[in-house]
Amino acid sequence: MDKGQLISELNSQFAYFLKSVPETREVPHSYSEAQGLLMASPNLWTCGFPPGSMWYMYELTGAKNWKKAATFNTLKLEEAKNRTNTHDLGFIFFCSYGNAYRITGIEEYKNVIIEASETLVKRFNSTVGSIRSWDWGKWQYPVIIDNVMNLEMLFWASKITGDSKYKDVAISHADVTMANHYRQDGTCCHLVDYDISTGKPIKKQTYQGLNDESAWARGQAWGFYGYVMCYRETRNNNYLHFANKIASYILDNAPRDMIPFWDYDAPGIPNEPKDASAGALIASALYELSSYVPAKTKCYIRSADQILDSLNSEKYRAEIGTNKGFLLLHSTGNKPGNKEVDVALNYADYYYLEALKRQMEIKNSHKKI
Repeated sequence: MDKGQLISELNSQFAYFLKSVPETREVPHSYSEAQGLLMASPNLWTCGFPPGSMWYMYELTGAKNWKKAATFNTLKLEEAKNRTNTHDLGFIFFCSYGNAYRITGIEEYKNVIIEASETLVKRFNSTVGSIRSWDWGKWQYPVIIDNVMNLEMLFWASKITGDSKYKDVAISHADVTMANHYRQDGTCCHLVDYDISTGKPIKKQTYQGLNDESAWARGQAWGFYGYVMCYRETRNNNYLHFANKIASYILDNAPRDMIPFWDYDAPGIPNEPKDASAGALIASALYELSSYVPAKTKCYIRSADQILDSLNSEKYRAEIGTNKGFLLLHSTGNKPGNKEVDVALNYADYYYLEALKRQMEIKNSHKKI
């Protein structure tokens, strides 16, 4: 499909999404026919994705209505910047305020991100060397693989402020996660619980994957995207090597349409739910990684293109005027908990739009050569 036509269709569909956004502090989180539309307040980790998607739509279309909507929905979230009870401030603020500042350069956006970064580093424990993920459950000090995604905001904060403490925390967390979450085959467990007095791992588990030894698809995607980003921010070849290793597992075990099942070890494959959100994350990370590994540039771009071809198809992309305006179908949040199975999720749309944007930038840069 012509990219212009695709963007036009996405514009029409996501305009329908806007009709679901209330004049309140909430934003749409997910949609399914069974549960209808579920909302996210500034207390939910996914609240930053809808305004982030609106900023991407503004970049992709240039339409001022998207800038207006993105601004309105970004500003809803400021109250969360001082929340010390969550590790998800990167998701909340860098997807929303981060894109807002990148695009507009408005100082107020920058200041909010710095405050959120200052809040986030308070969850760092120097004995463990990581940022604590959850404050609930029976774990001593749980750290989940998802948490590497929140490090991007900390790298940014050090560059902007000149204070290395944010970057130091991010590097420590990335290194400890690399050492303790990952297996020899390049897969990771979902959660590591640490002894808070010694900093040593107590146990390795899953919460959203099939079992403690399985490869939960979105967990692999979080880690892959995270270590590509860590290489970008540090140019540490250990991160690049690691990202390539994770990519090898993901691509070697990809199904025919390139969209992962919810867990790579799910017993009922091919009759298991897919996770389009993991596919979108992987595509976006592959496009970035392609620029760092000349020997694999074509391979990574081709694989990412194949993922987007699937996501762009009628199997995964919702018809205009359906799905409450969400762009993608068939994401899976928490299969073991029977929550958000085969639904639309706002972070799937966010990383899908980011992947499309990166694809277009790559294609345009190749045309200029």
